[in-house]
Amino acid sequence: MLVVVKGGGDLGTGVAHRLFMAGLKVVILEKHQPTVLRRLASFAEAVYSRSVVVEGIEARRVEDYHEALEALKLKIIPVLVDEAWSFISWAKPDVVVDAIMARRNLGTMISDAPIVIGLGPGFKAEKDVHAVIETRRGISLGRVIYEGEAEASTGVPEEIEGLTHERVLRAPTDGEFRPIKEIGDYVEEGSLIAKVGEEPIRCMIKGVIRGLLHEGIKVRRGQKIVEIDPTGLREYCYMISDRARAVGGGVLEAILHLRSKLLNKRASP
Repeated sequence: MLVVVKGGGDLGTGVAHRLFMAGLKVVILEKHQPTVLRRLASFAEAVYSRSVVVEGIEARRVEDYHEALEALKLKIIPVLVDEAWSFISWAKPDVVVDAIMARRNLGTMISDAPIVIGLGPGFKAEKDVHAVIETRRGISLGRVIYEGEAEASTGVPEEIEGLTHERVLRAPTDGEFRPIKEIGDYVEEGSLIAKVGEEPIRCMIKGVIRGLLHEGIKVRRGQKIVEIDPTGLREYCYMISDRARAVGGGVLEAILHLRSKLLNKRASP
């Protein structure tokens, strides 16, 4: 079974990793310049570094469709820069998962594949996709929705040790992002982490840098650029998040359920 995951960020990586470990073939489609923060726990980082390993699974940037198929034979997740998503019409996958996390539908259609799944708000089950996976933290995280939509995003970062907004730094102005620190570095309150143009970005709390935008990206004022983990546990920088694992489990459940329905439908006289 071939699955195309649109977007290799935090949640897309959790989905791809879960499906790959379950024995499915997974191809990730990304944009030319991913704006992922948790880069060392995201397969999207392969766009910049050519190859990345997340929890024992390698993803590798490929340049064309045929390289993607060769990577699959080597048990490697191919990451293809394909902003038009044209690989989908070429490969005709069994499943398409929209993990872009744009909070709106950027063009995914229920006709893209026999099984189409959307993560989070922006999709309506039975109209845009066959199933929606709840991505908002809480009791419904990872729930599969076959009718209706996911809950709207609160815009509040995950609470860790009582901290939410303080953990995430945003661009104070438009400009080019220039990191000074690296993911995994320990920082104190007031530490200089990066610059946007000539504007300094200082951390408001102490902890470890878990997320950091890639160098050279042009950012907009208010865009997320840094994530701090106040626990100070460096190993978390390289691990799939609990949220991404839950969402990945929801996607796997949806695929198996919808595939079973398709098989039963075909078997019916």
